[in-house]
Amino acid sequence: MTGQIASLWRHPVKGFTPERLSGVRLEAGAFFPCDRLYAVEDGPSGFDPAAPGWITKQNFTVLAKIPEVARIRTAYDEVSGEFAATADGQEAFAGALTSETGREAFAGWLSGFLGEAASGPLKVVQATGHRFTDHPLGQVSIVNLASVRDLEARIGQPVDPLRFRANIYVDGWPAWIETAPGGGAVRLGEVAATVFSPIVRCIATHVDPHTGERDIDLVRALHDHYGHLHCGIYVTVAESGAVREGDVATFQPAGV
Repeated sequence: MTGQIASLWRHPVKGFTPERLSGVRLEAGAFFPCDRLYAVEDGPSGFDPAAPGWITKQNFTVLAKIPEVARIRTAYDEVSGEFAATADGQEAFAGALTSETGREAFAGWLSGFLGEAASGPLKVVQATGHRFTDHPLGQVSIVNLASVRDLEARIGQPVDPLRFRANIYVDGWPAWIETAPGGGAVRLGEVAATVFSPIVRCIATHVDPHTGERDIDLVRALHDHYGHLHCGIYVTVAESGAVREGDVATFQPAGV
């Protein structure tokens, strides 16, 4: 099945604004670059930067827990570590997440914006080499835009693909081919990858990524129309290379 890469996205801080890229280099066995580097604890989670391990997203300020996070616009400079955040009714924030001082300052700014929506106390956490992905082995996520369009048709209303917070959006594959039993092999530009797992969706997808309102029950829609909660796949990078918008994207189901 042949399509093309429609867009590439990273999410430097878990739960916050996705940032579009024109191209990126993916390394074998590695996560998507500059993706989910940081997360904000909503109360103590037990995360230990000295011995980082996977922790469920419900410990963090994510859309599934606090939809108001979608009302914040953020941007991250990976070279300097500078992070900017804006929100209506709130003075803009700027600081370096690479420093403890900057992380504490952003946690304070975010506490002021979220108020009682957060359980708190808030704390920005990170650890060298660690990623705050929803699945401990979810290195790179892909969403098939044809599947999103099919879902739109079933429920009779538009669905912004950014609700699914993927790294790579592909156009041109048949709808739901990516959920073929047994996974398969994927080629993205110069990169070879294998399907690791379908992505099980949660109530984070109910949130409009621009307004922060829970306005579509996509979990129920997936269950009612398809009998599963999957939209998208996690892949493991097997062969390093460059990936750019417009590159060819192929999917070969297992056993074909």
